[in-house]
Amino acid sequence: MANFYTDNPDLKLHLSHPLMQKIVELKERNFTEAEKYDYAPLNYEDAIDNYDKVLEIVGDLCGTTIADNAESVDHQGPHVEKGRVIYADGTQTNLEACRKAGLMGMAMPRRFGGLNFPITPYIMAADIVSRADTGFENLWGLQDCAETLYEFGNDDQRERFIPRVCAGETMSMDLTEPDAGSDLQSVMLKATEQPDGTWRLNGVKRFITNGDSDIHLVLARSEDGTKDGRGLSMFIYDKRDGGVDVRRIENKMGIKGSPTCELTYKNAKAELCGSRRLGLIKYVMALMNGARLGIAAQSVGVSEIAYREALAYARERKQFGKAIIEFPAVFEMLSVMKAKLDASRALLYETARYVDMYKVYEDIARERSLTAEERAEMKKYNRLADACTPLVKGLASEYCNQNAYDCIQIHGGSGFMKDYACERVYRDARITSIYEGTTQLQVVAAIRHVTTGTYRQLMDLYAEMEVSEELMPVKEQLLKLMELYSAAVAKVNEAADPQYTDFMARRLVEMAGNIIMTWLLVTDASRYGSASMAKSAKVYGKMAQAEVEKHSDFIANFAPDQVEIYKEA
Repeated sequence: MANFYTDNPDLKLHLSHPLMQKIVELKERNFTEAEKYDYAPLNYEDAIDNYDKVLEIVGDLCGTTIADNAESVDHQGPHVEKGRVIYADGTQTNLEACRKAGLMGMAMPRRFGGLNFPITPYIMAADIVSRADTGFENLWGLQDCAETLYEFGNDDQRERFIPRVCAGETMSMDLTEPDAGSDLQSVMLKATEQPDGTWRLNGVKRFITNGDSDIHLVLARSEDGTKDGRGLSMFIYDKRDGGVDVRRIENKMGIKGSPTCELTYKNAKAELCGSRRLGLIKYVMALMNGARLGIAAQSVGVSEIAYREALAYARERKQFGKAIIEFPAVFEMLSVMKAKLDASRALLYETARYVDMYKVYEDIARERSLTAEERAEMKKYNRLADACTPLVKGLASEYCNQNAYDCIQIHGGSGFMKDYACERVYRDARITSIYEGTTQLQVVAAIRHVTTGTYRQLMDLYAEMEVSEELMPVKEQLLKLMELYSAAVAKVNEAADPQYTDFMARRLVEMAGNIIMTWLLVTDASRYGSASMAKSAKVYGKMAQAEVEKHSDFIANFAPDQVEIYKEA
């Protein structure tokens, strides 16, 4: 029987990263909960063994039940009856299996019924689930909305809602509207405070993933007369209270098992989450960063299934008397697909570790004052997480689209038919570079870390790490690419022209991403002694070299006033 965790040795290697020990010790408060909960770890080794066993359960469930149901879910999809969503039969089976396995609320504290997992092994589980069924990850993965409840809700809200999520109830984040997609400042769903302190919500939300969930986090306009983000607050809507109906489910290209809903709010009872006016400015930004990391994990899972489908077909398909994997045109595509997959995964787990580090300090700060050293460390990792999140969401989603495209190309005409999984994978992949912020918006978020030097500092940090003799040539090439990158950044900064900076932003961010991802492959391969990662480091390094040199040449020979030729007449 297939197990999507144990059949991929690289996953377990990432659990042994040196930073994991500090993350686990902080998360477990030096393992003091073992006295209270019999399933709490006694020490670091026990914790890693616990993650390993749970991930094996995830892998088994994904390799059998969820993967087996993926095709039928894609064909059947959800539908609406009397304003309620009815999931596809396979989706209902998947959700029940996850509930029974205790895989809901994985990152929530044990006192609420969760497993108290760090973000990193939870994101690893999301990677595995996405490989099994990309659309189902949108339902299972929205449990991370509970993190926002945990961070910003009050004690009573945490006690009432989080145990329900850990027991298997679903969540959604109701942000976008017909006239407010990426521009969330334009949200107009109206929130009206009642004399008893509750609120009533009225209006329409659109493109809401899992929109008929049990518990909703809702962005709404609480301040009369406002038109920008300062008038928005975050609310909790409980489906048990009624007042929200599903008007329709969107007819989508892919991820068909995940209902994307248009919702009508009619005097729906809700309660304020956190403080007024901070809904967009603070809470949605935190919510979106978590969601973007989740989409990066989803993208890696898609890259994984696309690569595996392509590899299996290339080994089996014979043309001109031999398997097509023996042709250079095909084995080059496969090696590049694997390199993009491994590079995406390396950056995904590095980002997850950075998120873990600053979030665990934030959590500790709720219990006691942090030391000066702890505050500095929290600030450092918060900045690195902020820099890497748009980078991994943008690049991993683009790579998963490219891998899905190449998977079909390797299948040839067969790949265009619904007889093969790659057709579904191709459709499912497309959304990853669109939702939770398009690739273009990720560039907007990332460019300040180019111009302020965050990415260069990260490169310098990786350059100090040990590298195996085998990968020294890649390291030497990376050092040269870093100089090309710095020269390109300097030229753009010196121009002091915002339009020119925006025009070059994509190229600069891609340069940074290519260099950082190659460094991660090189250092991971050296640390873990992985032949598979070493091969990907060499292949990806060649690709990064070509891309960085291309962008470097373009920027060096492009004056700010030339931007005008790209404008529409």
